[in-house]
Amino acid sequence: MTRSTSLPLALLCAAALSGATGFATAARADSVPPPSITVSGDATLSVVPDRAEIDGGVTTEAKTAREAADANNKAMAGVLAALKASGIADNDIQTSRLSLQPQSTANRNGNGPVQITGYRATNRVTLTLRDVTKVAGAIDALVGAGANEISGISFSVSQASKLLDDARARAIADARRKAEIYAKAANVTLGEPLSIAEEGAPGPVPMYARKMAADVAATPVAPGSETLRIAVSVSYAIKPQ
Repeated sequence: MTRSTSLPLALLCAAALSGATGFATAARADSVPPPSITVSGDATLSVVPDRAEIDGGVTTEAKTAREAADANNKAMAGVLAALKASGIADNDIQTSRLSLQPQSTANRNGNGPVQITGYRATNRVTLTLRDVTKVAGAIDALVGAGANEISGISFSVSQASKLLDDARARAIADARRKAEIYAKAANVTLGEPLSIAEEGAPGPVPMYARKMAADVAATPVAPGSETLRIAVSVSYAIKPQ
């Protein structure tokens, strides 16, 4: 007759717990990130804008809503015709605001109903100019055709991301330079990059010209230049020398 042997239940539980603890310890050891240095690198590029946007239009006032709307429609039709005649394509002219609002005044006694004195109609468009040398001509066309509102100009670079490719390489080189300085000061050896991340959205914030009056005869416009910037965050592995 064969006698079976078995370990006490307490000993089995202890063995199982020990194995689980060892596994958890190994898992925690595997999850510990390697030593590293994290730095930021950046590079800039000065570029002349090649695209501009102009916002302008017509505001008219009249005693009735119909009169204000009819006058505005007639004036805006002339503005749009002048813009197209100046060479601006239809798909580069976009309506940005269209409104018809009553104009009112408070009762002199302060306790009566508000009196409607007339109506104001507004029609504004945004022009996209793919040649910044045409900005002055477009403004003159707006004003000459009867536009009485021009809120400003914004300049931008159409191929900013492509132009920034060289700056991206220079930003990585800048990060490596900084990391080597830190590694030398800390008496460690710099290894390969563990992670690279581009910070934020690359490219410039559009540059806006100051607000202009619509009755200016000559329209000098200077697009200037824009500074494109790339910033990266890079983590490098390190080890003792």
